[in-house]
Amino acid sequence: MKINYDIEMNKIIEKLDRKPRLLIHSCCGPCSTAVLERLVKYFEIDILFFNPNLDSEEEFDKRVIEQKKVIAHMEDKNQSKIGIIAVPYNHDEFLNIASGLEREREGGKRCMRCYYLRLKKAGEYAKAQGYDYFTTTLSISPHKNSQVLNKMGIALGERIGVSYLMSDFKKKNGFKRSVEISEELHLYRQDYCGCEFSKIEAMERMK
Repeated sequence: MKINYDIEMNKIIEKLDRKPRLLIHSCCGPCSTAVLERLVKYFEIDILFFNPNLDSEEEFDKRVIEQKKVIAHMEDKNQSKIGIIAVPYNHDEFLNIASGLEREREGGKRCMRCYYLRLKKAGEYAKAQGYDYFTTTLSISPHKNSQVLNKMGIALGERIGVSYLMSDFKKKNGFKRSVEISEELHLYRQDYCGCEFSKIEAMERMK
């Protein structure tokens, strides 16, 4: 049976009696827009920008710039401080876990390994730095399975020793809202997930 992780997140928020520290793994600025808008009033938030899957350092740098634009906007709008930890680009970290799965379609085994790599990093950083929760922006995408992401995040959190904030940010028109805010801020909005393999697949779809 599918779990509505948006409802589960709301249950957690309703029980809060303070603003816990939350580490959000962000894949890009545009995807973080609606996530930050929704959570900033409930949590003390830092963004972890860890995306070794990106196909070039140029793409990585471009997305970091856009992420910082989003943070500045949300800080100004909400009078809240939002930190960013940008882990230096190292594409080999992704290529090592993607080896042998280069021909997998988007959403397949290669993507599962990529999600795991990034969620594990977020969980370990959250534990080491004393955060109350960690989560990811990935579920805002219509192409990302929130059931898979949450089960993975919850299992990692239990193993590492830090709570995973259950979420499905595409609910309540989250993806639509992210597009609206991105347009308002004139953000660079990429048309592929990030790796060279997803880029090829995206180009094939556009033919």
